[in-house]
Amino acid sequence: MKLISRVAAVAMSMTTICIAGGMMSGCSAGPDYHKPEAGLPSKWDSGSGVSFHQGVPGDAAIRGNWWEVFGDASLNRLEQQALLKNQSLISALAHLDAARAQVNVVSAGLFPQAGLQAGPSRVQTSANRPLAAYGTANQSTIQNNDQLGFSVSYEADLFGRVSRSVESAGAQGEQATADLENTRLVLMSELAADYFNLRELDCEIDVIQQGIVLQERALNYIRARHDLGVASGLDLAQQQSVLDANRTQLELEQVQRTKYLHALATMSGMPAPGFVIAPELMMHSVPLLPVGVPSDVLQRRPDIASAERAMAVANANIGVARAAYYPTILFQANGGWDSNQLATLFNAPSVLWAFGASVTQTLFDGGKTTATIKMAEAAYASAVANYRQSVLLAMQEVADGIDASALLGRAGTESQASVKSAQRVLDLANDRYTGGLATYLDVITAQQALLTNQRQAVQIYGQQMLTSVYLIKALGGGWQVKK
Repeated sequence: MKLISRVAAVAMSMTTICIAGGMMSGCSAGPDYHKPEAGLPSKWDSGSGVSFHQGVPGDAAIRGNWWEVFGDASLNRLEQQALLKNQSLISALAHLDAARAQVNVVSAGLFPQAGLQAGPSRVQTSANRPLAAYGTANQSTIQNNDQLGFSVSYEADLFGRVSRSVESAGAQGEQATADLENTRLVLMSELAADYFNLRELDCEIDVIQQGIVLQERALNYIRARHDLGVASGLDLAQQQSVLDANRTQLELEQVQRTKYLHALATMSGMPAPGFVIAPELMMHSVPLLPVGVPSDVLQRRPDIASAERAMAVANANIGVARAAYYPTILFQANGGWDSNQLATLFNAPSVLWAFGASVTQTLFDGGKTTATIKMAEAAYASAVANYRQSVLLAMQEVADGIDASALLGRAGTESQASVKSAQRVLDLANDRYTGGLATYLDVITAQQALLTNQRQAVQIYGQQMLTSVYLIKALGGGWQVKK
């Protein structure tokens, strides 16, 4: 009993000293985390007249199936398939599971660790072992040894090393959640972009094919006139050249479509060989831009949420590094039974136990702890800069999307007007050539102008759809129109 009391008194004295030191040092090493300001004005206007103001990041915001705003059933099927089978997304999900497990691993340090040991053995000692007493010779003995014991250890986290480690691991888990959401957002937006590129090529290929049909008719018409001696050989050669050029362009467009088709197969988790999407003339309406939506940027962007969590991780790591300045306090207790006969293992004389506490304090490490703290502080400064840069890039992407949407909307209207004008010019040129009032060069020029304007109109429409996709991506995935 006296021994137990003495050990307990020593442990209590050491604990009291360490608690007092911890209270004087602020109990938990390192600074508490406070999200820094992004350094943006509270309000500013873009060139399109839409106002922005800074929001509060909310990395738990549900974004939903934002691609459904385009109303395309084929796109919806591809997106859903990618959510299930895309390998990059599966990898990011596994990374999230690992990050969550790591939180449990680190959190275990807040609790006592207990173990149990049991085992029989038969031991022979050496007669030539070093003497325990010079007056007594050693003898070789053979005996049994049966043991059953337990151990309990606990690190008193008075200076926050374990708690800061748990804080860091928790922030890493939240960062992995935001990274998964960002991977999903990037994947879904890139899939939608490639899909609309493919559909834009479908429309452009259709325009070229219609042009080829008209040019083949024109070639047959000129050939007949040439056979009658009305048209010249130059007219015939010029029309043949135009037709051949457009056939070449058609093949090149088909090659480009194949590349987008294969990319869609890979993103949706399907092998490229044998993957087919039938051509379709896509003429969906461009989603309307909601007024005031940029105010939600910082609340919805998962990459910004990830950058903000990275700051929390770096801040907690400063505390972990600073905790090395303070002592490590460890309480240990061991007990059990030890006997040379199994029948007497649980008798009172077979009981053994130990209880103690230890304090370990580094006195000199050549500046290692100080350097580690500086590294952690530099990592935090870098994380802050990355966060602010992410915010600035987000605002730039949204501003680009808004301005491009407005400009492309006007360009689309103008391009449709130019197509109608080019069609009228072609009709007039054909009439003048038939009446012998113009050369066939005028017809060819009008044909090329119409084809160019038609393709430009299709390309502008495709750019409008792509801009809508990338604007949704810039906004963190979808939006809600404010009433």
